[in-house]
Amino acid sequence: MENSEPKESFEAFTKSFFYGTRSDLSFKFLSDLSPEAASSFLQDLFRQVVDAIDTNDLTRLKLQMVAGQVAGYREQKNFDYDQGPFCLPRAPLSDLKISLLTSSGHFVENDDPRPLGVENMTQAEAESRVFDFLKEEPFLSEIPFDTDVSRLHVRHGGYDIRAAQKDPNVSFPFEPLKALKAEGLFSDLTPAAYSFVGACSQKRLLKKTLPGWVERMKAAKADAVVLVPV
Repeated sequence: MENSEPKESFEAFTKSFFYGTRSDLSFKFLSDLSPEAASSFLQDLFRQVVDAIDTNDLTRLKLQMVAGQVAGYREQKNFDYDQGPFCLPRAPLSDLKISLLTSSGHFVENDDPRPLGVENMTQAEAESRVFDFLKEEPFLSEIPFDTDVSRLHVRHGGYDIRAAQKDPNVSFPFEPLKALKAEGLFSDLTPAAYSFVGACSQKRLLKKTLPGWVERMKAAKADAVVLVPV
């Protein structure tokens, strides 16, 4: 008996990793590759998997992953800007008070921002509703620098959060900043760091939201802010 189900094209297969039936945020860049480039990447990836098993060395496999991501994202022009403000620091770094702002989607336990009005939203739901996030104004979570790392949570529909769940500092480096302060690299930290979900309405972020965030940074007497885009 013949299988009457329609065959899936290779191009449709690669597109399915971008919030599709095979959504995998570590491989969503496949949708930006041509079918020829995606085929070449996957063949090389399989080859590197076998070599890694034989040698017990993941180095070349990791490099293959990075090379694929670079190739996939290289052509994206969505957020290219011809120019931007550049401000020289008003004092040596050792005299500055530093803050941290990331788009990683971190928040403190019992201080869930309730995205889209949903209580205890799961990561799977965040991924499935990413296009709803892209229409919404972002919410800024305040994370005191004395927060224990075990109380940090992360939720974000736009990137693979598994590494950030194991170690928040992967995308929210507040412990390294505290260590650098202890070494005297800069004078002080603001009382809190800040994080939001970068998958949001970019127009609302730029025109409506950011001015209020800038005022919060000024109120915290931040001289400079470490920005970590995800």
